[in-house]
Amino acid sequence: MSQEKKIYFISDVHLGAPALHDNPERERLFVRWLGEISKDAAALFLMGDIFDFWFEYRKVVPRGFTRVLGKLAEIADSGVPVHFFTGNHDIWVFDYLPSEIGLIVHSEPYRTELFGKRFFLAHGDGLDPDDKGYLLLKKIFTSKTLQWMYARIHPNLALALAQRWSKNSRLSKKDNEPVFAAQKEGMYRYAAAVLDKEPFDYFVFGHRHRMADLPMDNNTRFILLGEWINLFSYGVFDGETFVLKQYKKR
Repeated sequence: MSQEKKIYFISDVHLGAPALHDNPERERLFVRWLGEISKDAAALFLMGDIFDFWFEYRKVVPRGFTRVLGKLAEIADSGVPVHFFTGNHDIWVFDYLPSEIGLIVHSEPYRTELFGKRFFLAHGDGLDPDDKGYLLLKKIFTSKTLQWMYARIHPNLALALAQRWSKNSRLSKKDNEPVFAAQKEGMYRYAAAVLDKEPFDYFVFGHRHRMADLPMDNNTRFILLGEWINLFSYGVFDGETFVLKQYKKR
């Protein structure tokens, strides 16, 4: 990768969220951002929950997202690697995005080297061993048997059920968390445990809808990417520094 290029990271766009009322505007803003970063992107990492819901049938995918999918295909076709991490909202991504759009899909944490730095990348859900309720829910969602059974439901009904579920998600609830302390997060404890066993320069996560950039030791930083709902945030790595930014509406 050329050092004149940059690597971009973004998470939690939640396209099509029924709990939100500005989905067309956010999608167009996201597409504009994709067009701007494509000019100097060496790679793009979509770090989970890009879609508020996604389920693939063998011959059917969710309606919508045409502008986003077209722009991502354009970026991938230009030779820029586009990595897509499944999140807790778009966990049911299978082969459509890699085969039709050209994305590289990750359903597990991904270790990689970028511009000579070691990165540990994941959406962030399911990493807290103390969150027993969600770990059970994720086990259910990733069950091949239950996925097969869900695929037997007509798409109109299946998507309606998913949208009803999503309306009860935290997107529809007021954030009453008084103080956010990233060091107390399960993801931070998980990263610290990994760091005890192998060295990394950066741990980069989404999921929590918070922005954070914290030192873990002299050589390692813990990054939370925020979201594309109120913060419109993303991360940029130029080979020397990782910076969190917010995209301003213009």
